[in-house]
Amino acid sequence: MKLVTFAVNGKQLVGALEDDAVVVLDIPDMRSLFALGTPVQDHAQRLKTNQRYPLAGVQLQAPIIPKKFFHTAGNYAEHAQEGDRANWVAAIKPWIVFFQNIDAIVGPDAPVIYPEHLTKQLDYELELSIVIAKPGKYISVEDAKDYVGGYVIFNDITARDIQRREMQSANFSFSKSIDTFCPIGPWIVTADEIPDPYDLDLELRVNGEKRQISNTSHMSVTIPQIISKFSPAGYSAGDIISTGTVSGVAAFSADPEAWFLKPGDLIEAEIEKIGILRNRVISWKEAYGVDAPPFTPF
Repeated sequence: MKLVTFAVNGKQLVGALEDDAVVVLDIPDMRSLFALGTPVQDHAQRLKTNQRYPLAGVQLQAPIIPKKFFHTAGNYAEHAQEGDRANWVAAIKPWIVFFQNIDAIVGPDAPVIYPEHLTKQLDYELELSIVIAKPGKYISVEDAKDYVGGYVIFNDITARDIQRREMQSANFSFSKSIDTFCPIGPWIVTADEIPDPYDLDLELRVNGEKRQISNTSHMSVTIPQIISKFSPAGYSAGDIISTGTVSGVAAFSADPEAWFLKPGDLIEAEIEKIGILRNRVISWKEAYGVDAPPFTPF
């Protein structure tokens, strides 16, 4: 089942996709649906109403705003290897984790606002992410699979020049947490529809040009291992865990300056069996009607 949060006539609703329509669910928000427990799709089926809207006539929003967003990285060796080839400021190792800024979340077709006064090196990172199905902590690897409620696409927008300076202190977060730098969507696909998450094609395109091409089979750790590893922090129903990006980012390419994102670029982040998350980069002036402040390195 594909679960969406959407707006119609100025009202925000939760729904389930059926062909080219959205069926409204009798629930106030997506986190409340996940809080009902597992299996999520069964609760969604029970909560369907007679209200439906054509998908083309609604505005999809970020499908869920989690209580916590566990941002994990280093889980694809291919990304670490391209970082080594590019002589990146620090090695990319498995088990990197930090919290994403949930206020930076935007949904499908929402703009990514380029803060020209903060960065000159805006990059993308396609990631498969997990939506946690139920609360838990100190979870074993064997039990962790029961905590996967669904999957969603995440595009980890990153200001590389800021990240490079942050990583000189072996710590980074701000470079990925700026407003609009966390697109997710276009919907959540419940876990029952993806019985094997380790055979999904991944592709990210910028203006139709293929940049990242990979498959989740290249992940060097498993999803249950990730869930178990960071479970001492405690999960709430509806929390999100990212699983890391693959090779092909702009910063590690042969010509980074040509590949870094620019205002007007259309990013399409696609994962097999989930869908396509589209976001366009816009300038500060287009977003706010005034020129960006003078550039000041972070």
